[in-house]
Amino acid sequence: MIQRIQTLYLLLVVGLLIVSMCLPLGYFTGAGAVARTFTPLGIRAGDVFQPFWGLFCILLLSSIIALATIFLYKRRMLQIRMTIFNTLLLIGFYFAFIAFCLMLKGDPDVSFRIHWALCLPLVGVILNYLAIRAIGRDEVLIKAVDRLR
Repeated sequence: MIQRIQTLYLLLVVGLLIVSMCLPLGYFTGAGAVARTFTPLGIRAGDVFQPFWGLFCILLLSSIIALATIFLYKRRMLQIRMTIFNTLLLIGFYFAFIAFCLMLKGDPDVSFRIHWALCLPLVGVILNYLAIRAIGRDEVLIKAVDRLR
């Protein structure tokens, strides 16, 4: 199980998504030079915290799916389907992120500056694609061996 390359890809996805859950995604700066930190859990402006759990739940669900997919190594087609679903979930994360940014920005004087942690789910999408390819290669190899028997 751990010696397969797709397992390493999926473990990297889990690690990247956990790091992405803990770091800020960006910063809103307004006219009064008040910086508001935008995290997956919510938005923080000084001591005030406005929670919204949507982005955090998407990242948490995606990391749980990636971790569960590792243990489906005997059912490769289900593993491919779960990884595709995980990829679609991470793409949906970006749509939800854009929706939250547009909703929270509101004022035209407010600017948004992204943080490097925002690219981690995108790296997770790329690693999911590599895992799908590796799982597909395993499936082709197993079918070829079964055909030779």
